[in-house]
Order: sequence, then C-alpha cells, then structure tokens
Amino acid sequence: MRLFLISIVAAGLACSQALAQGIPGPASALSRAEARAANRQPAIPRAGQEQAAVEKLAAFEARVGQKPNILIFIVDDMGYGDPGAFGGGEMIGAATPEMDALAAEGLKLTSTYAQYTCTPTRASVYTGRLPARTGLIRPILAGDQISVNPWEGELTVAGLLSDAGYHTMLVGKWHIGETEGMRPHDVGFDEFYGFYKAQKEYTQAYDERRFPDLVLDQDKFDRYQSIGSNNDLIYGLTDGTTETIETITSPAQMAEGDTRLKDYTVQRIRALAEGGQPFYISHSFMKVHADNFPSEAFKGASASKFPYRDNMVEVDSHIGEIVDALEEVGALDNTFIFVTSDNGPQMDSWPDSGYTPFRGAKGTTWEGGVRVPGIAYWRGMIAPGRVSDGLFDLMDLFDTSLALAGVDADALPTDRYWDGVDQSSFLLVDDGESRREHVYNWLGATLAAMRMREYKAHLHVALAQEKFLWIDMATVVPTGLAPWLFNLYVDPKEEYPVGHRMNAWTASLGAEMKAHAATFRLFPPKDLGL
Repeated sequence: MRLFLISIVAAGLACSQALAQGIPGPASALSRAEARAANRQPAIPRAGQEQAAVEKLAAFEARVGQKPNILIFIVDDMGYGDPGAFGGGEMIGAATPEMDALAAEGLKLTSTYAQYTCTPTRASVYTGRLPARTGLIRPILAGDQISVNPWEGELTVAGLLSDAGYHTMLVGKWHIGETEGMRPHDVGFDEFYGFYKAQKEYTQAYDERRFPDLVLDQDKFDRYQSIGSNNDLIYGLTDGTTETIETITSPAQMAEGDTRLKDYTVQRIRALAEGGQPFYISHSFMKVHADNFPSEAFKGASASKFPYRDNMVEVDSHIGEIVDALEEVGALDNTFIFVTSDNGPQMDSWPDSGYTPFRGAKGTTWEGGVRVPGIAYWRGMIAPGRVSDGLFDLMDLFDTSLALAGVDADALPTDRYWDGVDQSSFLLVDDGESRREHVYNWLGATLAAMRMREYKAHLHVALAQEKFLWIDMATVVPTGLAPWLFNLYVDPKEEYPVGHRMNAWTASLGAEMKAHAATFRLFPPKDLGL
C-alpha cells in the first residue's frame, strides 16, 4: 500500500506539472472525460445533447418570459432505501407517496452521490467545490474553534444567482457556521429562515431520558450552555438583519420545527409568485436527523409507528404541500425541483435511523454512506418515467443551477478548482446521459475512494467494530498492495473485491486518482483547523 501511495504522490506531481502547462488530456484509456480548463473537473462531452438542452431552455424562457425557479429539497440523513421509489416506503412502514410521484413523473437517478456527512455535502452543493478544497471537511460543532472563516473568498450559487436577478433563500438547516460572516445571509442568500445546527444539537440539553448526565447535572448543563452555541430559529436578510423567531428549549418545540419551515416556504412561494423575479430555494429539512421527535400531527402516522418513520411520513407530506403551493400559484411548470439527502443514514442512532441496501452508513465512503436518492422533476421539461444510473454528484447542482439561470460558469475565477459538472443536458434531454465520469469520495482530508462508470476503488476503508456503529466505533484503515476494487453492477454491496484477478482496470483507476490528486498540488486546499 505504501508503494501504491508513493506512486500516487509521484505521479500526482508529474500530473500537476502537466496541468500547469495547459489543459490536461485523459488520465487513462478508460476515461471518456475531457477538460476544458486546467481548473475544472473533466466531463464527458455530449455536444448534441448539450445543444438540445440550450435550445430547450431558450424556448422555455421565450415562452414564459423569465428564467426558471429552482427548488432543492435536502432531507437530513435520509437513507437511499427510505423513499418508496428507491425500495423503501410502504415496505419499511413509512409510505412516501409525494416523493414517489415526483420520481414517477420525473427522472429517478439511481447513482446520486453525496459526501460522507452533512456539512461537507451542503458546502459542496453551494460552492461547487469539494470539501477538501474549502476545508469544510466535517460538521462545525458546538465549541469548535475555527482558525479561518471558510467562506472568505468563496462564491456560492446563491450569491451568483442573486447577482443574476434571482431571489435566493435558504429555509431550514445550515450547519456551515453560525458566527457573523459564516451565516447563510452573509454568504449570498438574500433570505434565511431556519436553524444553524443539526436537530440533535438543539434537543440534547433538554432530553433527560437520552442525556441524563447533561440535563440533570447542573454544573455540566451550565458549562454546556456557556459554550454559547445558538439555539434559535433565525430570520436573516442579506443586509445584516438577524432576528430570533424562537428559542428552542424542549424536544417538543423541535418536533414542530419542520412544520414551521414548511409553512414559511409555502408563504414565501405565494408572495414571490406575485412578482416577476425567479427564485432559488434550498429547503433543507431538520428531519430525519436523530434525535427524532414526531410532530403532534404525525405521531403514529407511519405503519411502523417508530419516530424516524413517522418523521419520514412528515417530510414526504411537507414536500407534497410545497409542490402543491407551486401548483396553486401557477409556478409548478416554471420550477426545476430536485429531491435528495445529504448523506446516508446515521446507523449509530439505530433504530432512530433510516435504511440503505448498501454497505456502510453516514460517516463512511462505502456506498451506504455516500449513495443517496436523487429525483429531478420539472413538469413539461423533464420527461416523466425516466430512470438513469448515470453518475450525478450533488455538487453538480451548483453548475446545473448556474446553467438553468443563464450564468456563465466560464466566467468564474481561475485561481481555484471547480469540481462540479453542468448536468442540465443530462436532466432535460429525453434520452440524456450523464456528463460525469468520476465521483471522488473523501473521508475528511483523505481521498478514500473513487467511482468511475460501474467501478469503485477504495484506498481507505472504514471497518465497524460493532453492528451499525460506523461513526462511534469504527476504524479507518488503508487497503493492501492495491486498492479494493468492486464492480457495483455485480456487487452493489461492495462485499468482495475483484482486484487484478477479475478486472482489467486497476491501473487505469489508479491513474485517474493520481490525476485528481495532482489538482490539489496546483490548487492548494484550505486548512480550517477542523
């Protein structure tokens, strides 16, 4: 393994020298991707498809008179197998008719990838850059001391779209910093209504059954409160306005949080529809991240009756209500909708957790940690009933949103590396194919794995020492003399590496990872001290 890593470093240096001299060519014979600039992720060229998408968007704008709205639903910690359309739903005691309908009437993406945990995924969606580059490699937790503002010098899709005439909003979970300069309304969102942290962080100091050593010990409780982490539902505007709507002091309050978020998004959609300004909304649920407390309206609403499953029913219902609001104001045909999760299920909180058919879970780069549901819906623009296994990384939403909004991605700064791929043609053209050739799986600051076509190569693997404890009781170890290589079409659970004896592409996949590593030499990453 040491020899393999040394070869990656050496080849990475050679690749970085080639990069510095101009646009690099394909790293291996397996690659169909081409780079259009030294600072951009190579993508598969599909000229006819891309031109068809441009013409389709132009016809839409001529017909409607404005750019499309963009609405992205991010469910927190929802497993790949939770929605019915992806194998769960009624089968696991939590029917999801609203998500299932969007999948049936749109495009179901069966190879959608997130980062291994929430903050990295959200950062990549909003910046179009890998967390290893921005330094946002793990969640920012209460008590963390950040040495550098991660948003200093970064551009966000919200800010770019706001400059292009959009009203941009984040409703719900942020979890990428709560101090001034790091809040959503400080980094490009025109409007923020939501929570800075994950659901558990609001309730743990008030849940005496789960955290008695904190709640019932006054000294520890006082010391925990002295950390000063914000426990409020916040309203913020880009002019600096920041107001507390409500302070969370009980699990019962947090249980109703997503209902309040849904009501706000519905209210704002109705108001925005009266103007001529397109909108970009990231509606980011607090649920179904542990610890789950069902809303009074949804207690026992699932066949399972377990809190997580009740909350899945609630989240699905809220998605339906928001989509209905778009229909009511005549904006549904004008709105691109994407439904996904920020990572795989957090199995450490089982049974307060979701379902994935894959190996691993949140906190790992096994498929169970990074492969998530993906649904793209746009009535009249995305053909119904489509299913594709083409690769889609959630950071592609950055470039795709820019394309839908008519923002020129080639005008972005050249002093940094951009990892997203414009997938608008993949989504909009009836027989569209993915333009992404590689998905890179980083575990913090470590390149752990890469998927290319149906192949997945691991350099580091997480091994749980106890059932389900992929975060609290796992070790991360390097693989052996060569990467652990899986063919996901014959082994989607990554149970048995095929390696040299059954696969001809080990060297090619290694070359692709070397080329990726080289981009970090030419464009050094940030170190936030996380």
